[in-house]
Amino acid sequence: MPLRTEVPPSVRRFTHAERWVHRTTATLMGICVATAACLYVPQLAELVGRRYLVVTLHEWSGLLLPAPFLLGLASRAFRADLGRLNRFAAHDTAWLRAALRRRPGRPASGKFNAGQKLWAAWLAGAVLLMLGTGLLMWFTHLAPLAVRTGSTFVHDWLALALGIVIAGHIGMAVGDPEARRGMRTGFVRRDWAAREHGEWLD
Repeated sequence: MPLRTEVPPSVRRFTHAERWVHRTTATLMGICVATAACLYVPQLAELVGRRYLVVTLHEWSGLLLPAPFLLGLASRAFRADLGRLNRFAAHDTAWLRAALRRRPGRPASGKFNAGQKLWAAWLAGAVLLMLGTGLLMWFTHLAPLAVRTGSTFVHDWLALALGIVIAGHIGMAVGDPEARRGMRTGFVRRDWAAREHGEWLD
């Protein structure tokens, strides 16, 4: 008779609404990045063709990007997590110091560590800036040519930076299967939560 393996105890990390916001935002962002690549990389542009369709997908996915966030505000858990992401505490400073010095065993933090808080703040600012510059490029009558030229410059270079940072974000997620499980199912192992986010678990 095979021995039964004991399943480690789990703790809820994210609600369904929070996971929906993350998935929907990731999908829209993925469409934005993929269509941008097709518009700016000649080899991809030739491979895909249908430039008008690609432009339309890019514009509308960018325009809809803030929608999951705004709809998520109806969730109390999502609003609570926004509050946590917006506050830096002593453990965040210690975590950042350990990360910058590449020290192993970074101090257990709250529900989100300092790196996640910086990522969330950077992404929110980047999305707003991309949306603003994109609207100026889309609706050409809103601003004079000089402003639209500046908007195009900012939009293009920020898009490149965004692609690089998103690749880093995905790389970090690939290296932490338990964090991915938390976003996929809403639950994480209690021992992982105690190690990585001890103050939140307490």
